[in-house]
Amino acid sequence: MARRTPASAPAASGQPAVDRLARRLAWHQALHDPQRDPRNRLRWLQEVRRWQALRLERSFEHFLEDPRRRPAAMFFLDDVYGDRDFSRRDADLLKVLPTMRKLMPASLLATVADGIELAALTHALDLRMAATLRRIAPRRRRLDAALYAQAYRQAGLPRLRARQIGLIGQVGTGLAKAVGTPGVRILLKLARAPARAAGVSELQGFLERGFDAFSRLGDAATFLDDIDRTERRISRRLFAGDAAVLGMD
Repeated sequence: MARRTPASAPAASGQPAVDRLARRLAWHQALHDPQRDPRNRLRWLQEVRRWQALRLERSFEHFLEDPRRRPAAMFFLDDVYGDRDFSRRDADLLKVLPTMRKLMPASLLATVADGIELAALTHALDLRMAATLRRIAPRRRRLDAALYAQAYRQAGLPRLRARQIGLIGQVGTGLAKAVGTPGVRILLKLARAPARAAGVSELQGFLERGFDAFSRLGDAATFLDDIDRTERRISRRLFAGDAAVLGMD
C-alpha cells in the first residue's frame, strides 16, 4: 500500500499547482496594469466596484447575521471580492512562488490559484462593465439598479459569469478541505514567523483568515450551496432584464 504524503510534506504534484498559480497571478497583474489595459482609468470602474460591494453585502446579509457563517462571509467580501488593492498580496506570492511547492500541500496551492483566478475574472468583468457604462451612460455619475442591470446584460459573457460563481464554490470547498487535512493548521502556524521575516505577511494573513473562517463554519457545503443558488438566480434574472432581483432601489 502506498504511503500517504502528510500535509507538511507536499507531493511532487504540487508543481502543476504552482505553475497554474503563476499563470493566474500574471493574468491578475496584467489586468490591473493601466498601461496594458487603459480601461483601468475609466471613472466608472470604481463606481462599479463600490456598487457591487454594496450589492454583495446585501446578498450576504443573512450570513453576516449568523455568528458561525459571518467569518466565512467576511472572508469572501473582504479578501476575495473586496474593493481594495491586492498588489501587496500579489507581490508576496511572486516572492515565494519558487518555494511554495515545498511549503504547502498541492490542494491548498490549487485553492490559492482558484482565489487569484476569481479575483482576476471579477476584475476583467468589472472592466467590461465600466466600458459598457461609458458607452451607454456617458453623462451619468452614479449607478442604480436599472442602469446596473442594463450594463450587466449588455456586457454579456454569461459563461464567464457562471464560471465566476463556480469559482466561489471551488475556493470555499478547497478551504473546507484544508480545514479537515491533518497538519495544515500546524503548517500555517509554523509558517507565520518565516513569512514575517520573508516579508510575505499579507499572503500569510490571507491564508490564515480563510482557514480560520472555514474552521468556524461547520457545514461549509450548505453555506456554499446557498451562495451558489442565490448568485446564479440573480445572474439569470439580470440577463433576463429583471433589475428588481438586485433589491437595491
